[in-house]
Amino acid sequence: MTRALESKRAGAPKGQATAVVVLLHGYGADGADLLGLSDPLAPHMPGVAFVAPNAPERCTGNPMGFQWFPIPWIDGSSEEEAETGMRAAVDDLNAYLDSVLADEGLSADRMILLGFSQGTMMALHVAPRRDDEVAGVVGFSGRLLRPETLADEAVSKMPVLLIHGDGDDVVPPESLPAAAEALQEAGIDVYAHIMKGTAHGIAPDGLSVALAFMRERLGLEHTD
Repeated sequence: MTRALESKRAGAPKGQATAVVVLLHGYGADGADLLGLSDPLAPHMPGVAFVAPNAPERCTGNPMGFQWFPIPWIDGSSEEEAETGMRAAVDDLNAYLDSVLADEGLSADRMILLGFSQGTMMALHVAPRRDDEVAGVVGFSGRLLRPETLADEAVSKMPVLLIHGDGDDVVPPESLPAAAEALQEAGIDVYAHIMKGTAHGIAPDGLSVALAFMRERLGLEHTD
């Protein structure tokens, strides 16, 4: 039984969107936290809706926020609890993505997943395993879960943009080349950008690179 994800929205009104960007927040945050990215992005992405779900569980480490799954070294959960939580969250997110496409009347190739930290982990795990290929994935400051199974389980080969701060002390910057290698071995095209002097966050240069990637994937290059 999947859990319905509470969601916030910005950008093109429902029924008028020609594409949708799904913003997946990090551990201890919420959908509203990442929906703020729509403010700088929306003027350059006409016709695009932005939706930002809350992860399915209240965050153990920060009860004001939400988590996709527990993180043992932060919240003292067991590896089994983390694994069980992640499996459930994968089902929840897949059901949510299906419902967004149905509600908006869009096909998967008009959807982009943009994640931050734990949201990136979810996006990189879910998107390649979905039957219907999304337009692309943007992953900020995250890592690839279960890289050893990806090549066997990937059925969608949408391009992926990985962005990471070189001063990240939460998710090590080395997570980017490790993820890129596994994604490429699974036949997925990977683009990468390092945000210089950036910790665990999203810097303006990283957001600009993400915007260019999303505009290209959605065919918006000539709309300005």
